[in-house]
Amino acid sequence: MRPGEVVGLLGGNGAGKTTLIRVLLGLERASSGRASVFGAPPSLTTRHRIGYVAQGLGLYPTLSAIENLEFAASVHGIRVPAGARAAAAEFGRAPVGALPLGAKRRLAFLAAALHDPALLILDEPSSGMDALGRARLWELMREHADAGAGVLVTTHYMQEAAQCDRLVILTAGRVTATGTLAAITAAHTSLVVETPNWEGAFTLLRDAGIPVLLAGRLLRVPGVSRERVAAALAELPDRVTLHPAPATLAETMLLATREAARAGAS
Repeated sequence: MRPGEVVGLLGGNGAGKTTLIRVLLGLERASSGRASVFGAPPSLTTRHRIGYVAQGLGLYPTLSAIENLEFAASVHGIRVPAGARAAAAEFGRAPVGALPLGAKRRLAFLAAALHDPALLILDEPSSGMDALGRARLWELMREHADAGAGVLVTTHYMQEAAQCDRLVILTAGRVTATGTLAAITAAHTSLVVETPNWEGAFTLLRDAGIPVLLAGRLLRVPGVSRERVAAALAELPDRVTLHPAPATLAETMLLATREAARAGAS
């Protein structure tokens, strides 16, 4: 990663995203390969230059917002910056456990960024937040990136992935794609199926073992040949139109998972 770069780490459940993060933090050892953080193996020294937001947030529910920030600041031997202190004041003196999820996630980010880390690692930081809360959180992330910090973020939201400068897709513990959103999706295509009887077409494709996604009343079939789709729909009495289209990011990830499963079986 480069300073100021926002990298999205994507993959399905069990792909290895959280495990990779724990390796970078020095909490686990890699079973193979090599991990390098700031040009050195993960250690307590490199950990001090990292700001980390875990899926579980890492906040103390019985403490107030400002008490949580004061504790986090004391770990790094600093004072709570004025901006973060003012933000915490908005949450009042109530225990953090009583705050809404969006407020907790914003507070967890503030705690992770108090010491101006060179690298922010965020494990699904906006999960469960509403659209406005996610937008505000991404604005904070971009501010830190613009100030020179690297940001590594995992997310299941494709709209958020599109905001990253670069993406890395993990499948079963291996990198199966890396690059910009445009570069990753350009390597794959989907077949768009248009028919007035889209329900019947969906059933026929599914019964034929063909992965099919519903987009409104259009069907999208990623990574399958026109001939195979046409054969599966031959019994459909209604008009059917097939035309190729660039694969979406979600479809590209589906194809990567399928290709990895085939490689593992062989």
